[in-house]
Amino acid sequence: MSRHNLLLRLNVLANACVYSTELPQRVTRAMKADRIAERILKACLTLSLLLTLSACSKTSLYQQQSYVFGTLVEVSIDGVPEDTAREASAAVLARFDQLHHKLHAWEPSPLSQINTAFAQGQKTTIDAELTVLIADATRLSVQSEHIFNPAIGGLIALWGFQSDTPRSTLPPLEAIESWRKAMPRMTDIHIADGVVWSDNPAVKLDLGGYAKGYALDEAVRILQARHIRNALVNIGGNLIALGQHGAQAWRIGVQHPRQPGMIATLELRDGEALGTSGDYQRFFEVNHTRYSHLIDPRTGYPATGMQSVTILTSGLHAGTRSDALSKPLFIGGPAHLQQNAARMGVTHYLAVDADGRKIVSPALAGRLR
Repeated sequence: MSRHNLLLRLNVLANACVYSTELPQRVTRAMKADRIAERILKACLTLSLLLTLSACSKTSLYQQQSYVFGTLVEVSIDGVPEDTAREASAAVLARFDQLHHKLHAWEPSPLSQINTAFAQGQKTTIDAELTVLIADATRLSVQSEHIFNPAIGGLIALWGFQSDTPRSTLPPLEAIESWRKAMPRMTDIHIADGVVWSDNPAVKLDLGGYAKGYALDEAVRILQARHIRNALVNIGGNLIALGQHGAQAWRIGVQHPRQPGMIATLELRDGEALGTSGDYQRFFEVNHTRYSHLIDPRTGYPATGMQSVTILTSGLHAGTRSDALSKPLFIGGPAHLQQNAARMGVTHYLAVDADGRKIVSPALAGRLR
């Protein structure tokens, strides 16, 4: 796809009616500055969720974009003066950038320092925020029976998904088996009095399946503190809504995992978050077989039973749960979808299995168009 067509599709898909005129220039500058950014922005064309505004009437909508967490991020604010919206958006994006650098598993960061200590069998200090995040991720991991497992960063690296360059070969079988026998889990991590350690040196934290959701909740906290009542925050397809857009709800589209366009549309209500896990977001192919970044920690191999799982959450920590809880539903496969959803407290889901069959929960069916 040419850069011209890429920019055109980004504008059309991201917002059908009103969109910042600065985005094409920003995207073009990013492409010229960073070849990796171009690849990621192309992937944004098939985001699991595509924002579509619910009406084409002119409103006081303000939108600001950035490139954080390895993806395109957008903050949309409605119903306040532009200066207020700009300052609030900037505060949200600054917080995102802070979290990106704090939680990066592969570059120097507080999280990578923890991983180094784990590998060396040492203890290290940890701040209050990371203490809370690790404890919460551990709770969710246990609830999922360790299918959601942020301790498998070493396995993710083995499959090459820590890199921006896709693999062209499979990892050695013996390396996968060695890792699987080590069986790192979140429960191998211990925290006491501001100190963290692990009794399993194979533990390597990768919060990539958790951080974007946590960032959504942080965005809500920041926006509400600034008395912003109507906003939509989109981190690479993970979204959370505040209030509404003009006189109507925020309407978004759920991307088809194999075809251009949407599989359904949905109106997000105040406080609701939507998250998708899909095998089309990050993957490589060997001998016509797709290997995605969604790895089953029980086997050491990418999960193959699903093409995508989208879940809708609300209430406390809706953003975090929308991001983290779609993973065990995807990895667990269609045969255990209902059981795993009940265990994780997920009542609203739309799944597409490996054969392209759609599975919609009764609670969500009436909300989809």
